[in-house]
Amino acid sequence: MNRLSAMKSAALAGAGFALTSLAILSTGGGDVAHAQALANHNSNAPVDFAANSIEVQDRSDRVVISGNVRVTQAGLTLTAARMTVAYTRAGGTDVNRLDATGGVVVTKGDERATGNVAIYDLDKRLITMVGNVELRQRGNNLRGGRLLIDLNTGRATVDGRGAARGPDGNPVSGGTNGRVTGTFTVPERKQ
Repeated sequence: MNRLSAMKSAALAGAGFALTSLAILSTGGGDVAHAQALANHNSNAPVDFAANSIEVQDRSDRVVISGNVRVTQAGLTLTAARMTVAYTRAGGTDVNRLDATGGVVVTKGDERATGNVAIYDLDKRLITMVGNVELRQRGNNLRGGRLLIDLNTGRATVDGRGAARGPDGNPVSGGTNGRVTGTFTVPERKQ
C-alpha cells in the first residue's frame, strides 16, 4: 500500500478530521489537501473591530486598523498586527474586504487557521491565507504555503504554493517548497 492509499484509508477509517477528501494530489503547483473548515459561517452578520488605532480614510473608502487588531463576526475571530478594511457607501456602509498582516490567526470553535497574511473577501465568502499557513481542527493539522477557506461550502484547501506579494505589496515569506504536511489523529480501535 503506497503512502497516499494509507493516508486515505486512515482518513476514511475515522481519523476525526471531517475531511471531504484527503486527496493529496501532486500537481504542477505543489501538493494539495482538502478539509472541511468554518462551515455554516454567517458572513452577513455584523463585523466588530477593536485595535490600538483606527484611522478612517473616508475618501478612499477604507479603514486602517493597527495594534492588537481583533475582528469578530458570528463566532469567527480574526487577530492580526494590522488590517485594512475596504467598504462601499451605497445606502450605508458595507464592508467588502479585510486585508490582514502580521501573525494572522482565524478561529471559530475548535478550528484555528494561522498565516502571515490573510484576505477575507466578504462578497465572495472566501478567506485566503498565505505564508506559513496552518489549519488545526480537533488535534489534526495541515501546514503549507497557502490556505483557501470557502465559507460557501466549508471546504478548505491547503497547498504548498505561496504568493510573491501580500495585499500591501510587500514580499510574503513562509513557503513550504511546494509541499503540504500534516498530522492526523487516529482514534484507538478495539481489536
